[in-house]
Amino acid sequence: TNMEKSEAAILESCEHAPSFQAHEDDPKTRRRLLRKIDLHVLLPLWILLFLSFLDRINLGNVAVLGIMDDLNLTGNAFNIALQVFFIPFVLLEVPSNIVLRKVRPSLWLCSLCFLWGIACLCQGFVKSNGSLITCRVLVGVFEAGFTPGSYYLMSMYYRRYELQRRVSIYWCAGVFSASFGGLLAYALAQMDGIGGLAGWRWVMIMEGLLTVVVVPLVYLALADWPEQAAFLTSSEKQHIHWRMAQDIPTTARMDRLDKQAWLRILKDWKLWLCGIMYIGIGVCIYATALFLPSILFSLGYSGIQANVRTIPIWLVAGVVTIIVGFASDWTMHRCGFMILSAMLALIGLVILFCQGNTPTPLAPNAGLAVGVRYMACFFIAAGTYAINPPLISWTSSSFAGHYKRAIGIAFSLAAGNSAGFISSNIFVRSEAPRYLVGYGVCIGAMTLQILATIMFAFGLTWENRRRDRGERDGRKLLPEREAHNLGDDEPSYRFTL
Repeated sequence: TNMEKSEAAILESCEHAPSFQAHEDDPKTRRRLLRKIDLHVLLPLWILLFLSFLDRINLGNVAVLGIMDDLNLTGNAFNIALQVFFIPFVLLEVPSNIVLRKVRPSLWLCSLCFLWGIACLCQGFVKSNGSLITCRVLVGVFEAGFTPGSYYLMSMYYRRYELQRRVSIYWCAGVFSASFGGLLAYALAQMDGIGGLAGWRWVMIMEGLLTVVVVPLVYLALADWPEQAAFLTSSEKQHIHWRMAQDIPTTARMDRLDKQAWLRILKDWKLWLCGIMYIGIGVCIYATALFLPSILFSLGYSGIQANVRTIPIWLVAGVVTIIVGFASDWTMHRCGFMILSAMLALIGLVILFCQGNTPTPLAPNAGLAVGVRYMACFFIAAGTYAINPPLISWTSSSFAGHYKRAIGIAFSLAAGNSAGFISSNIFVRSEAPRYLVGYGVCIGAMTLQILATIMFAFGLTWENRRRDRGERDGRKLLPEREAHNLGDDEPSYRFTL
């Protein structure tokens, strides 16, 4: 494509550009360039992810504000409304990232955001379960390509150990959005009856409207691919490509998506093990995001009180996520931080699994104290959400070459988001307040995530050692067309932990 030709020309010029040798990449120049990138890549994507999470999980916030009675959502009807979102959300992630490689990211990502905002707004006017399901499907269709596209775009600007902390900051947009969503739901619930609309309808309408209004402003600031970025000078574009070439060998490329490339991608054990890691964490992420208000409601709080009490939980989770992200970058290590975070979440899950009956005025000493159960929610949210940024950065750096990385990221996220099918069905209203199935499944999923993380680390270490011994050098003898399209199978590429 024209983009690939343009990129190849820039890479070639970078390799011969005398102005960008190692001694010229001084800290001051680097910081100035990174600040500029942060302003046009990280900040706009942060805003869009904030809106994405707000619109994605608002159904969980309104679950305790009367939607079930108004729409007569009996049995597992509410769980089905949650579940249908994930069908297009999972199926369209990989195709969206393939399309993204050929179009302008600013146009594609902002268009998706604008459209899901409209779909979210329409949820405020639904009259039946069927129309609610239709709107949720549309939100899933348009949100599907945003997150994998965002990670893909960031991975083209930041080096491997610059990406981690920025993914942490980016991911905190979702955490803070969940916190703000609880506060906003509390505020908008006070509008109950205004204009003849229930409070939960105002939540849907105003959150969708917020997205529709903000997206055009973000579009003006969001960057495209480095070689297309209008905010960069020609010299800065060369500098970016020079920096990326130092981080990842220019020979580790996959700019052509042919039969051999597809086979190489699908036969890669890393792709499938990443999928398992994402499923493990995805179950817990969506269970927390969708059902935290319901869990707090089961502790004896009112619907409005439950939404308010989610706010400090999400704020603490955001702070822990940022701390883990910066510590992971500083130590240049991901695996250990992921396991420690998972152990924190496991402690919280085990506490709630073993909580016993809920204290009542007639039985004030039944089960664990409400304060202990509330504390467990902090552990679960902080541990669960702190895992995601190092996992995403690890995934991005473990797939090299444009198409390999685009498909690897999208497939991994699709696997993780498929866990939403599980999460949306394990916390059933009839099982409140114990939710034994919900907590039990989350414990199993988090354990699976820990085991897969350990296996992934051992696998990368083993592969690096084989390459150090020259056992992969035979790939250099492949036909030239295939040898220049190996991605991270290129023998000189080394994986990080």
